[in-house]
Amino acid sequence: MRKIILLCLSLYVIGSVVQTQESLKYWPEWRGPVSTGVAVHGNSPVSWSETKNLKWKTAIPGLGYATPVVWDNKIFILTAVETGRKVEHQQTPFTKKKFQGAPTDATTNIHEYKILTIDRQDGSILWERTAITKLPHQSTHPTGSWASNSPVTDGTHIYAYFGSAGLYCYDMVGDLKWKKDFGDMNTVDGFGEGSSPVLYGDKIVIVWDHEGESFITALDKNTGDELWRKFRNEPTSWSSPLIFETSQSTQVITNGTNRIRSYDIETGEPIWEYPVSTANVIPTPVAEDGIVYIANGYQGNYILAIRPEGARGNLTSSEAVLWQHHEDDSPYTPSPLLMKGFMYVLKSNNGILSCFDARTGKPFYRYQRLRGINEVFASPVGVHEQVYLVGRNGTIIVIKLGSTFEIIAKNRLDDYFSASPVIVENEIYLRGHRYLYCISNTTPE
Repeated sequence: MRKIILLCLSLYVIGSVVQTQESLKYWPEWRGPVSTGVAVHGNSPVSWSETKNLKWKTAIPGLGYATPVVWDNKIFILTAVETGRKVEHQQTPFTKKKFQGAPTDATTNIHEYKILTIDRQDGSILWERTAITKLPHQSTHPTGSWASNSPVTDGTHIYAYFGSAGLYCYDMVGDLKWKKDFGDMNTVDGFGEGSSPVLYGDKIVIVWDHEGESFITALDKNTGDELWRKFRNEPTSWSSPLIFETSQSTQVITNGTNRIRSYDIETGEPIWEYPVSTANVIPTPVAEDGIVYIANGYQGNYILAIRPEGARGNLTSSEAVLWQHHEDDSPYTPSPLLMKGFMYVLKSNNGILSCFDARTGKPFYRYQRLRGINEVFASPVGVHEQVYLVGRNGTIIVIKLGSTFEIIAKNRLDDYFSASPVIVENEIYLRGHRYLYCISNTTPE
């Protein structure tokens, strides 16, 4: 009955992640319209180059590894631009005591934290706003950026999140509605920040895991007012939360170093947890057909399949845990792709792919090397029967969805890629270190 009511309210349910029919057409958050890395609607090309199926490419100032989000005819992208102005870096006693990541040359560059809105038709910049100009309080990883948190949109507002540089709510023409400062996050070894916010109803949820007092909080998306906040006994993580609906509650599910946890989105009260023991947790949970899949692959390995419906308390010995995988092909930086019962994971940050039956945990294949790709930081995405795997060196491999490994195409662009790709309608958007590319199968060759 609950699902029938939801459908009558023009909501769409895939794997218990609820989205509106409108949002399914676009890419409103970093893992796509249903938070699995899958484009529900789309017919993007499988082959391209700098001269083939390239609709446009636009130079993006600064550097940012945040995945773009798309709504209607607009692409929203975050970046951090060095101003050339340097000042002495003021290390806090906490930073001096615990971290190796603060700048060591006594100076660092002031950055402008920007949101850019790009026209989908021609790649022109419709508007650009500087959310804040400030000195980063800490370093970031050599493979990271100061704009690695992806934005999120509901089609009415765009929420630009820069972690320690704040959260900013703009309307679709670039007028600032509110902003929120959470303070400074102190990440382990100064490795930088990267968790992205999620939206549900009138709430926006932020996970703030670092070497200080970690927490999860829900804000009113219209005002920025804090609705609830819960302490988390967690060190630094970079994983983004997942919103998941059961018949009893809507849950916020989080990956972590000490525990996987579920919270009631209305109150923030914990619902269930599962103890784990790895480090540097980055992959975001994904869900399909009522099951949530959580993974990590640094200083330990796990892929877990958990059924949240009816789950309560500590799930260590619970039947809610359907299967576990603890081998070394678990993902480190890239999140899993979950599509039509197939789950794809990339071992560590290497171009080595494994594919599992999501229902049983049995592997279809493992340790498949993606020749031409050495490093992978982008998460895989999929549409129809195609899976896209993006190497940092500009090589992008498209494989056929299924239980056997079959390459459809291998493509190459003249840029480096750390952000995950985005698929909307007939186009795929690839955010490189220098350019934003629009690849379209409607482009004349």
